[in-house]
Amino acid sequence: MNAALQSHTASDRLNAQQASQPTAEALLQVQGVSLEYRTPERVVRATHQVSFEIDPGDRFVLLGPSGCGKSTLLKAVAGFIQPSEGQIRLAGQQVTEPGPDRIVVFQEFDQLPPWKTVIQNVMFPLLASRTLKRREAEERARYYLEKVGLSAFADAYPHTLSGGMKARVAIARALAMQPKILLMDEPFAALDALTRRKMQEELLELWEEVRFTLLFVTHSIEEALVVGNRILLLSPHPGRVRAEINSHQYTLKSLGGVEFQASAQRIHRLLFDEGEAHAVEPDLRFQDVRIAY
Repeated sequence: MNAALQSHTASDRLNAQQASQPTAEALLQVQGVSLEYRTPERVVRATHQVSFEIDPGDRFVLLGPSGCGKSTLLKAVAGFIQPSEGQIRLAGQQVTEPGPDRIVVFQEFDQLPPWKTVIQNVMFPLLASRTLKRREAEERARYYLEKVGLSAFADAYPHTLSGGMKARVAIARALAMQPKILLMDEPFAALDALTRRKMQEELLELWEEVRFTLLFVTHSIEEALVVGNRILLLSPHPGRVRAEINSHQYTLKSLGGVEFQASAQRIHRLLFDEGEAHAVEPDLRFQDVRIAY
């Protein structure tokens, strides 16, 4: 296990041995970001000085309880919210507004215009952003519909699809834009347990094939361990970095296993038990744990 970090960030992956070695620049850098919103009575701080980095090809998960600011943080990465403190940089450029290099998949799949067919929904952002002309947009849309297994439903309308199929359309539409990073805000939360597990499996299979970079928000510890290769733990409101964990050793086949369940319980203690947040058990067995103070 690595030594505890002496800063707010849990993502500084350079230890004393690595510091002298050249490293590739992170794709996404979130540096000391605090986010606030106003209510009629006061200003509420959603996150406090959160820092992390995401490398190309990462499946990076923001995990924390409801109200910890993880979805607000994802919206800030998308460019919808400006930090009150700190900055966000994508490929070296500061994020100041939404852009086609960051595509968001939300949990509400009613975001698919019901008057458009499946293929028209996938083509729409390509045409609206003038990324491609119609013929090229249709070719790319059909390519990604095939990737998510919906080629046969290209001419169907959203109201004829199941929740899981709508989720796949939303993912195909996002990937068709070929963004630098795909942002997913609890995308499977509204699905039943069996469909949710199927969608997790399909997402991982798609990642193995396409190798996109993913920022994924969830409040499910089990989903974080399965979907992510790296997990950032956020404390209850206001969200602060509690720790960062490498979790690439777990897959869907790990569900129910003794080690998997033990890891889930230990993550729960890191998230909620103040007394244990600064003292990781010696037998934690994560590949890598970094504690943030």
